[in-house]
Amino acid sequence: MFLKRKKSVFNIVLLAVFVLAMVGCGGVSSSKAKLVEGKVNVVTSFYPLYEFTRAIGGEYVNAINLVPAGVEPHDWSPKSRDIKNMTQAQMFVYQGAGFEGWVKDFIGSLPAESNLKVVEASKGADLIKTSENKDEFDPHAWLSPLNAIKMANNIKIALIGADPAHKEVFEKNYASYEAKLLDLDARYKKELSQTKKKEIAVSHYAFAYLCRDYGLTQMSIMGLSPDAEPTAQDLKKMNAYMKEHDLKYIFFEELVSDKLAKTLAKDAKVDTMVLNPLEGLTDAQMKAGEDYISIMDKNLKNLVIALQ
Repeated sequence: MFLKRKKSVFNIVLLAVFVLAMVGCGGVSSSKAKLVEGKVNVVTSFYPLYEFTRAIGGEYVNAINLVPAGVEPHDWSPKSRDIKNMTQAQMFVYQGAGFEGWVKDFIGSLPAESNLKVVEASKGADLIKTSENKDEFDPHAWLSPLNAIKMANNIKIALIGADPAHKEVFEKNYASYEAKLLDLDARYKKELSQTKKKEIAVSHYAFAYLCRDYGLTQMSIMGLSPDAEPTAQDLKKMNAYMKEHDLKYIFFEELVSDKLAKTLAKDAKVDTMVLNPLEGLTDAQMKAGEDYISIMDKNLKNLVIALQ
């Protein structure tokens, strides 16, 4: 698995939720996001899936994003109020490909009579294997706009199944969002095909799909998990890589401390710049109306600057 979780903690929390339900604790979650009667309630495991669901579902869907704004989702796990929302919603959408280490336990704990529709968004996407001997994949598939289209389509199909009366609306909303993703892909292809350099230095090995789709190569300080501890040898390799390819920037992400990236940048006499893996938005970004498309466009702008 991509991430290891402490199953005992999750199971204790889950058991507590079901015990509360059995003794008559009714109502919705105490969190700010609540289930809405008369709409398809969809709980999503992290930000991109939340945006795709809202874009396709429109006014007929109430989407609840599990991971709070500004929180990095790799090591996040649901609390009791989150699990209660998940079990009482009509749909639960998760990334899959090993991204959410707690999901298997949650799905396995659902009672046989549960009507919850579970959607693995990355199913059918063009995934990158991280091990030749095992079915282990890089889960960051949403950073490919073409994969994002497949993921959005999986959500659309599930929404139609949950609310067939509004099939035409979901189809229309999906077609509109698909067009935006295709335009985004076209911009990436055009602008990145014209850059002199094709190598990037990043803090977190999250951009394999973006690199594959647009002919780039990434060297990272850390691995697939952004909180992995790099060794002195890792830092030495990164420094050598930047010198070899005459790189002027190290990319870091906003939801993880930039201390290591800035320290390495100072030693290598280069600058830092943001490359957002879109695992979540900050409060400021949400208030400013940022979304998947706008953040991906900012990523493109920064890539073009770094690759000149």
